[in-house]
Amino acid sequence: MRWFTNLFKARDKPQNYSFGSNYSFFFGNSSSGKSVNEFTAMQMTAVYSCVRILAEAVAGLPLHLYKYTDTGGKEKAISHTLYFLLHDEPNPEMSSFVFRETLMTHLLLWGNAYAQIIRNGKGEVIALYPLMPNKMSVERDARGNLYYLYTKTFDEMTGSEKTTVALKAEDVLHIPGLGFDGLVGYSPIAMAKNAVGLAMATEEYGAKFFANGAAPGGVLEHPGTIKDPQRVKDSWNKAYQGSSNAHRVAVLEEGMKYQQIAIAPDQAQFLETRKFQINEIARIFRVPPHMVGDLEKSSFSNIEQQSLEFVKYTLDPWVIRWEQAISRALFTKSEKKAYFVKFNVDGLLRGDYASRMSGYATARQNGWMSANDIRELENLDRIPDELGGDLYLINGNMTKLQDAGVFAKKYEKEEAEDEEVLELDKKR
Repeated sequence: MRWFTNLFKARDKPQNYSFGSNYSFFFGNSSSGKSVNEFTAMQMTAVYSCVRILAEAVAGLPLHLYKYTDTGGKEKAISHTLYFLLHDEPNPEMSSFVFRETLMTHLLLWGNAYAQIIRNGKGEVIALYPLMPNKMSVERDARGNLYYLYTKTFDEMTGSEKTTVALKAEDVLHIPGLGFDGLVGYSPIAMAKNAVGLAMATEEYGAKFFANGAAPGGVLEHPGTIKDPQRVKDSWNKAYQGSSNAHRVAVLEEGMKYQQIAIAPDQAQFLETRKFQINEIARIFRVPPHMVGDLEKSSFSNIEQQSLEFVKYTLDPWVIRWEQAISRALFTKSEKKAYFVKFNVDGLLRGDYASRMSGYATARQNGWMSANDIRELENLDRIPDELGGDLYLINGNMTKLQDAGVFAKKYEKEEAEDEEVLELDKKR
């Protein structure tokens, strides 16, 4: 028994260096000098677009609870209490779409998504409430069991401004992202703060460029001594500073000359830098560039293939994280053997109309799809059973290989019988 106790104590405490005293190690100022965190990163259009695309994609997928049947198939477990929570309304305050969109946003920005599991007296799950990941820490007690500490900024019961609530592991739905210990995920924004910071810096540079005018960063040269230089500066800025005053004709007095000292945006490859940083951020979230507005490498011939790759290589890993986390946290040990949850991504994998119809025709003619199977995928009403909607048909000229010899022998036997009949007729 002592051996097991030592084993538990030997387990490391889950580490999330983007939380607590080490929070500033990953976040804080980037190499570009810009302060990067989840909230400032969302002000970048590329980050906002990537997060919104992935969050809405996962939230919009049909989510169903299935039960294994005795015949080895599956059927929707509509009568199970979890079906309504996952498919329609996880709590009285939000829909399933909003709930999954919120948790997916947390997962993309903080690397972790948490939801509190509310159970009734029977132990059944009756509600799921999102929890802010920046207020959560994962701990391990002396016996090696995981538990969660959630910091509330205001407690309505006690009236205190800050309090910490301890939650058992079975009371928290935790979806971790990519991490180093398998228990806590790391924030993609924290791990790529320099790339995000550079994008923020280039965006600010462009904004200030147009705010200062078309030729910022210059000096006014005077052949003599100016008695009131501040007045000259204020007069110049009032007349020529700002995008609304760009390209105005400057009038210089008393032999003054204007000397530009800033590097022109085209020389600094300003636009190219901004474009590259957008692709860099899209690369962080593994979102195809055409989905964030960069259509340079996209065409009618490859954009459909890129969309399929988005489902296969970007959405599928996130969907699997969701499915396995839900099964692990919400099902009892006996239910895990009988039930499972599944996101339906078939709608995103559908091709154009002609390709779909050709595939359906092949499936129908080869007997592995019925008319109702096809109509269900196309969101059409089912054909009644008495009209043959659930019939599975095959071509009549096809047969199993092992039956080929049977037909051959039968044919030879029939020929032999016909020959015997002819011989008997001749003798008669």
